[in-house]
Amino acid sequence: MTSRFIHRDFVHIPLQRLGVLIGKGGGVKKELEDRLGVKLSIDSEGGIVEVRLTEGGDPSSLFKARDVVLAIANGFSPERAFKLLDEEASLAIIDLGEYAGDSKEALTRIKGRIIGEGGKARRIIEEATGALVSVADDKVAIIGGYEAIEVAKRAVEMLAEGRQHSTVYGFLMRKRREMKRRKMGTA
Repeated sequence: MTSRFIHRDFVHIPLQRLGVLIGKGGGVKKELEDRLGVKLSIDSEGGIVEVRLTEGGDPSSLFKARDVVLAIANGFSPERAFKLLDEEASLAIIDLGEYAGDSKEALTRIKGRIIGEGGKARRIIEEATGALVSVADDKVAIIGGYEAIEVAKRAVEMLAEGRQHSTVYGFLMRKRREMKRRKMGTA
């Protein structure tokens, strides 16, 4: 009899992020395996991580583990990536190549706009939405609840499209007030 569940998945991780995934003395890898009931097999030459569900493991754990590995691959620290273990948290990844094309200069400019001077723009996005934001290589990764991710994604997209920072900050403040009102209305 064959199972209907997927029992393994593969994630490509940049070689320079493998050490972060493994952690000191293998601590990060072991914690992820223990907390989610998965096994990670890491190809340190190709940067391929196989995530396998252990016997009797919850199939949803496979996807949570994959997302944690993806978050680390996209610049999050393990501590921030482990926020994905929260039932409400999800991961979204925006490919900046869609905005920069093949231009390295455009990519650098877009990343600079999203990070902002001294990290200001990224910090404002995080504070306004409650989401976590990582800008690495040619991607922006976002961890948070559904609504927080959607608002943070839109803010990142607006900056990538070249909108003024003040316009994006105004958008974020409006959305923050809306989210607070909804939260207070249902609480």
